[in-house]
Amino acid sequence: MVSPTPHRVVIVGGGAGGLELATRLGHRFGGRGAVEVTLVERSRTHFWKPHLHEIAAGSTDLHTHAVGYMAQSHWHRFNFRQGAMDGLDRERRRVSVAAVHDPDERTPVSAAQSIPYDTLVLALGSHSNDFGTPGVREHAIALDTTLQAERFHRRLINACLRANAQTEPLRPGQLRVAIIGAGATGVELAAELHRATRLLVSYGLTRIDPERDLRLELIEAGPRILPALPERIGGAAHKLLEGLGVTVHTGARVTAVTPEGVELDGGQRIPAELVVWAAGVKAADFLADLAGLETNRLNQLVIGQTLQTTRDERIFAIGDCAALPWPGHRGTVPPRAQAAHQQAMHLLRQLPRHWQGKALANWHYRDFGSLVSLGEYSTVGNLMGRLVGGNLWVEGLFARWMYLSLYKMHELALHGTWKTALGTAARMLARRTEPRVKLH
Repeated sequence: MVSPTPHRVVIVGGGAGGLELATRLGHRFGGRGAVEVTLVERSRTHFWKPHLHEIAAGSTDLHTHAVGYMAQSHWHRFNFRQGAMDGLDRERRRVSVAAVHDPDERTPVSAAQSIPYDTLVLALGSHSNDFGTPGVREHAIALDTTLQAERFHRRLINACLRANAQTEPLRPGQLRVAIIGAGATGVELAAELHRATRLLVSYGLTRIDPERDLRLELIEAGPRILPALPERIGGAAHKLLEGLGVTVHTGARVTAVTPEGVELDGGQRIPAELVVWAAGVKAADFLADLAGLETNRLNQLVIGQTLQTTRDERIFAIGDCAALPWPGHRGTVPPRAQAAHQQAMHLLRQLPRHWQGKALANWHYRDFGSLVSLGEYSTVGNLMGRLVGGNLWVEGLFARWMYLSLYKMHELALHGTWKTALGTAARMLARRTEPRVKLH
């Protein structure tokens, strides 16, 4: 007897939402013959994107938190295919995946692929939006990937070593970091760098005075920092950063990034050795013209309340690459990890109904508030919803615990209770035998 062809679910993008969905679907349906789950992702390892600023600062080691897609797929019974999506054939229901190359080898690691699907979930995330600003691509570093975060950290280490070895005075802009964009990423990076650079200098860099020589400049085009969050959160973060010695520029629009630093509207120049671009995000450019699917000006796929794209009910989109109107608010559901997590859990329940031909329930975003980590100095934010019966301002240690719990929820979705608990304990023990900041 010939077994029926399994329903093929292909998930493109291994970020928070995509990997959680692939893990849960694979664990529930994988290996049973009726459903085949495949995850397509260009990288080999997953890292929770909200913590990329900690890799950049050196306060977190990538290898202790990274999740290997091959191992995860083996443990949870889904297929992993490495490669970047570069096309879509909706009529034949196939996803085109580019070949994978190693720059040190002539032969491709894997050839270009065409992967068939019955249900497609696009979870491609987002990347920095440079708004066409001259010099950004050449002279600034974004924090979209672990490679970029590690590159920044390597350059930071080299800058400190170089300054410590030289005998002449520091030149203008040397050991100065300019962070463009004062959203959550920029603010969290500024606070984390303040702590990490002082720890770094304590490991034998005796010629550097951290209070005098290490300068952090946070630049925001809008009237205040953390513009997407309540004003009280932005005000508290601004006060704390200035107390640390971070120079905060608001109402300062960057017109160009040069090898010497940053140029602002009006002619002001801020010399800087390192520049980080964290001023807004957009979805991948190739989505703007992907098989006729509807997109907005940020290349996001327009979806309905069931998370299906407006022009193809077989294709779903979740996370930062999706645009869904937020009832009662201006614009769309914000690109936050909590939204991607909620959407993944919603599809976990609804996709079986979809491939059985049943009606799908609408998804409703539940805003649990916003938390911004200022490293070990503080955490500020607000909690919302049924948990607190409204809108509760939180700060300090309790807020820090709540912030850390967001990552633990992600780990629980990927690994379950026991592995998460054991992994957390192992990392706590390991940190007692390692430097408090990454030195290489």
